[in-house]
Amino acid sequence: METGFQCAGCGEWNSTAVDESAGRRQTYVEDCQVCCKPNVLRVEYDASSQGFIIASALE
Repeated sequence: METGFQCAGCGEWNSTAVDESAGRRQTYVEDCQVCCKPNVLRVEYDASSQGFIIASALE
């Protein structure tokens, strides 16, 4: 599923894909496409919106 997150370092929006088969709660690191800083992404499925919510923090 295609979604995105805001970089915790520079604030820029990044596109990313979430692997729906990996479960409703996931954590992984992805580099910002603009500033290249690693972001720890905490992904959680929201049943009410039927989509994933991503919170980011710098590694």
